[in-house]
Amino acid sequence: MARLRMYPTSGQASVMLEHCAHARYVWNLAVEQHAHWQPGRRSAPGFAGQCRQLTEARRDNEWLGAGNADVQQQALKDFAKAKNAKFASGFGEPTWRRKFKHEGFRVIGTDRVPEFEPDGSPKVNAKGKQVMGRSVVVQKLNRRWAQVKVPGCGWVRFRLTRAELPTAKTFRVTFRHGQWHIAFAIIPESIEAPDVGEVIGIDRGVKITAALSDGRKLNCPQLTTKERAQIRKHQRRAARAPKGSERKTAEYAKVAKLKAREAARRKDWCEKISTMLARTCDLVRFEKLNIKNMTASAKGTAEQPGKKVAQKAGLNRAILAQGWGLLRQRTGHKAPGRVEDVPAPFTSLRCSACGWIEKKSRKSQADFVCVSCGFTCNADENAATNVAAGQGGFPRPRRTAGAGGMTTAIGRSSVREPQPTWAGIPLF
Repeated sequence: MARLRMYPTSGQASVMLEHCAHARYVWNLAVEQHAHWQPGRRSAPGFAGQCRQLTEARRDNEWLGAGNADVQQQALKDFAKAKNAKFASGFGEPTWRRKFKHEGFRVIGTDRVPEFEPDGSPKVNAKGKQVMGRSVVVQKLNRRWAQVKVPGCGWVRFRLTRAELPTAKTFRVTFRHGQWHIAFAIIPESIEAPDVGEVIGIDRGVKITAALSDGRKLNCPQLTTKERAQIRKHQRRAARAPKGSERKTAEYAKVAKLKAREAARRKDWCEKISTMLARTCDLVRFEKLNIKNMTASAKGTAEQPGKKVAQKAGLNRAILAQGWGLLRQRTGHKAPGRVEDVPAPFTSLRCSACGWIEKKSRKSQADFVCVSCGFTCNADENAATNVAAGQGGFPRPRRTAGAGGMTTAIGRSSVREPQPTWAGIPLF
C-alpha cells in the first residue's frame, strides 16, 4: 500500500481535518465502551451494534451529525478489525487516538462495479445475480497528476507515481507534519523470481547499512550536516522558549518535520533496495538479528544503574537510523518464500575461504585477515559471503585447508582416555 502525496486546497484541508476529528472521536468512544466491559456481563456490541448506536448519536449530537456517516462508520470498522487482531494476530488492545498525532480517516468507494472470480468469470450470488462491488472514484489528469473524490471535498488532486490508475474499494487519508497523503487499499502482486540461480547474502551494519556478498555496499541516506545543524538550532530555541508557548510548539514542529524527512528517505531507500533484490535474486539471505534486544536501553534500575548509558543510546539511534527491520520486512513481502534468515553467531568471525573461526582474524571494523590461511577481505563482505552460504550459528569442525579451500567435517577421534567402569557393587 504505497502512499501518494495529496495537495488539497485550504477549504478542502479544513473539511478533511473535520473528517479526522469525527473519525478520532468515534474511535475513542468505541475504546471507552469496550474498556468498561467486565467479565460476566453481556458481550460488548460489535460493528453492527455500534453502527446502530452511531445513528442515534448523530441525531443527538449536532457536531457529529454534521459529519459524513461513511467516514464515521469506517472508523468503527477499523476498530472492529483492531479488536479482532488482538485475538487473531496477538496485537494489544486498541488505544486512544490523539489530536495532531493520529490524524486520518478511511473512505469507502461510491461507484458500483461488477465483481469477477479469479478465473475471470462473473461473480454471482445465491440467486444467480451479478455481484456488484464498490470502487473509489479516481480520474487521471495527466501522467503526473490525478484526482480522487473525497466526501464533502469534491475532487482532490494527488501525485501519480505509476502509469496506471489505482483501483481499490477503499482508501485512507492521513495528515502528518503538515503533509497530506493518500493510500489505496491494494494488495500488490509478488515479484517473480528471475531464475538465474543468484543467491545473495546481506550483512547489516552501522558503518555500511547492507553489505552484499557480491561486493556491493549499500548505505541508507541520512540527514545532511546542514539539516542536523538545523535540528540542533530548533531544539535549542525550543528549550529556551517558555513552557506551553506557541513558539516552543512551533520549534518542536520544525524538528519533527526534519525528522519525518529522514524517515521518508529511509523508507524510500528500503522500498527501492527491496524491489531490486526481489527482481535480481532467486534467494536472499539475511543475517538473523534481534533488533529489539540490540536497541534496548542500558539505563538499568536505581539499584543497579547501567554503564555507558549515553554511548549505548547513541548506538541505538545509529542502528534504528539504518532501517534494518524495514528492509528485511519489505523484501519478504515482495519475494515471499525466497527470503531466509541465517543465524548470526560467528558469521563475522568465520573465514569464508577456509571456514576457520578466530576472533583475532577480525583486525578492525573493516579488515578481515584469516590467521589460518591468510585470506584477506573486507570484514562486512566476508560476513555477507558466509550468510549467502548459510554458514552461521555453530562453529564448524576444521581440517587444514589453504585459501579458497573447503573445510569438511571430521568424525570423532578413536583415541579416547580410559573410561570409568562399574566396580561390581550392587545398588540394592
